[in-house]
Amino acid sequence: MRQSTSLCLFAVLALAHVGTARDLRDVTEPKTPQSCTTLRATGGDDTEVIQKALDSCTKGQAVQLSHGTFYSGPLTIPSGVNLLVDSGVTLKALTNPALYDLGANTCGTLDEYGVGCKAFITMHGARSSGIYGKGTIDGQANVRMTGKNQTWWQLSNAALAAKNYQNVPRLMQINNSLDITLYQLTLLNSPFYFVATSETNGFTVWGLNIHAPASARNTDGVDPIGSQNVTIAYCNISTGDDAVAIKAMTAPSRHISLLNNHFGHGNGMSIGSEVNYGASDVLVSGLTQHDSKNGVHIKSNTFRGGHVENIIYDNICMYNIDSPFRLDMEYMDLHGNRTPEFRNITFSNIKVLTRGRIIIHGISNANPVEIKLNNVHITKGTAFFEHFANITGTWVEDVSSSTRCGKYGNL
Repeated sequence: MRQSTSLCLFAVLALAHVGTARDLRDVTEPKTPQSCTTLRATGGDDTEVIQKALDSCTKGQAVQLSHGTFYSGPLTIPSGVNLLVDSGVTLKALTNPALYDLGANTCGTLDEYGVGCKAFITMHGARSSGIYGKGTIDGQANVRMTGKNQTWWQLSNAALAAKNYQNVPRLMQINNSLDITLYQLTLLNSPFYFVATSETNGFTVWGLNIHAPASARNTDGVDPIGSQNVTIAYCNISTGDDAVAIKAMTAPSRHISLLNNHFGHGNGMSIGSEVNYGASDVLVSGLTQHDSKNGVHIKSNTFRGGHVENIIYDNICMYNIDSPFRLDMEYMDLHGNRTPEFRNITFSNIKVLTRGRIIIHGISNANPVEIKLNNVHITKGTAFFEHFANITGTWVEDVSSSTRCGKYGNL
């Protein structure tokens, strides 16, 4: 009877935490803005035409790409202006490294830094801008770079072999912005991260399909970095790296909701490893994951440091995952004098349908990983690797072979 009472109390407390562990905005499905102008592809380089239309578009409206396959170099979306990529339209990133170079002639090469390229699409200091439509944006990382005998992805693999870094563009970079929306798009073949924000407040990613092969290095799907009030909902993401990675390199990341998403191959739902400024108040609910290296992954080390706290994972279903839960304060064995802290992390209403490895690694008895479990069901034969873990509640090894995931993680 005591155990039943404790579980009921725990469920009430977990629900109470949902009030803060989420995007504080009242987010609903976005609405596509009206067009200020409509463009048709020329079959050549459309960079100048698209950028001119964006620069002259009325705030609150969108430049509409309405027909054909557009080829473009880097684009900047101004504050208050939107881009609309119609169904059946593809916007392809040109593969000439010189177009993306930041001035040091390093884009398309290897070095010890890997920061020599601008993104394909950039928003900086923008307010109420976005990219909408059921069309496709293709980073063409699988196509040879102009003047070279490599693709962007082959350059990335060369960096791994050389133990240095590739200078390649991100597909979208959003910096120091407010109330940005991405809606319904299909994003393919990014050379590096698909979508990354930096110190952005108010970011909605709704109904996107993001795809790269499992072999494509560093192709994170959506990375909120030092950002807050973020909602990522109804997305389908399969990449060669993290589907979503919440980071905090220059500022805290907090008040983030991930709702009703589907993640395929890649490295799963991640927080870290760059959480120097702290990641907190995150709700992940209604998630289905399969065929990936990790399921839920929180990662840092004494080189990065940072606190990760008030995190809720609820209504999640996983299968064919190597490590369904991996919470690691010793990630990649990087060492320094900063101490990470993983506290108030709740797993509720979880089912893991296939065997894997559960890894929970704290640093010491004084600084363990602190997690709470409620209604967590796993498959018999799952391996456990734990040290310095403070776990409240238990998981039950009772998942049967007939269990299936419902839509959006419903069990």
